[in-house]
Amino acid sequence: MTAGALPRPQVFGGRGGIRLTADVWGEASSPPLVLLHGGGQTRHAWDRTGPRLATLGWRVIAPDLRGHGTSAWSPDGDYDLGLFAGDIRALVAQLGDRPVLVGASLGGLGSLLAAGEAPRAAVRALVLIDVAHRPDPRGARRIVEFMRRRPDGFVSVGEAAAAVSAHLPHRPRPDDSARIRNNLRRHGDRWVWHWDPRLLDAFEDRMDPPGMAERLLDAAHHADVPLLLVRGGISDVVREDIAAEFCDSVPHARRVDVAGAGHMVAGDRNEHIVDAIVPFLEGTR
Repeated sequence: MTAGALPRPQVFGGRGGIRLTADVWGEASSPPLVLLHGGGQTRHAWDRTGPRLATLGWRVIAPDLRGHGTSAWSPDGDYDLGLFAGDIRALVAQLGDRPVLVGASLGGLGSLLAAGEAPRAAVRALVLIDVAHRPDPRGARRIVEFMRRRPDGFVSVGEAAAAVSAHLPHRPRPDDSARIRNNLRRHGDRWVWHWDPRLLDAFEDRMDPPGMAERLLDAAHHADVPLLLVRGGISDVVREDIAAEFCDSVPHARRVDVAGAGHMVAGDRNEHIVDAIVPFLEGTR
């Protein structure tokens, strides 16, 4: 398989049987590794990471989380963090082997609860990408404000790409805007983001609710598997002191920083994610 190999589509059942669509790379006999994107993203955040990990001997599964991409939306508009954790538990149970979970932001929070709270998912390791037990509220608020902007959508894919570039000025603007097309869907004569807008109510109300930091730290302790925190070197969501606090509180946690990356490490320095996590992954086989 080459780095540019096309994925195989696959459908999984999440909690309550909700449909989760996924891309899969690699051999069926290889150990599984699940890539879980952040809030407001889709599985296409991993389009470059998935094939590279497959060439290293992993069966890579990258699902759209509920309410994102082409996975089903919560019928009642509920996006409690526990539902995402339940979806991950259900997906893990369908893999036939213990996977490594690699979760960015929302995907990382769901992974941590799935592995560390009863009923604990049977996983071999956790990689948390720019997410810890608590965020810097200013950075989290900036993301939600961006997601709330332009509820009427965009006249073109290029206009959406320009909005992303303005939001992330540290990231070089791509030569073409084709990749952002995967994060958009048509709504009448406009392009809108490819996620359920009801997600925003959950995000805004639960950025750092009372007791959540303690709950996440407790889950990290009870996960009892190798754990790696990958922090964006210029992240305004997981500051240096927050990452240090997490690792000090979770003795089995290791950490690596990706220089020049913000919170959306999977987009900012996607090409460096594999380099950052491969030494850790090799120790989990």
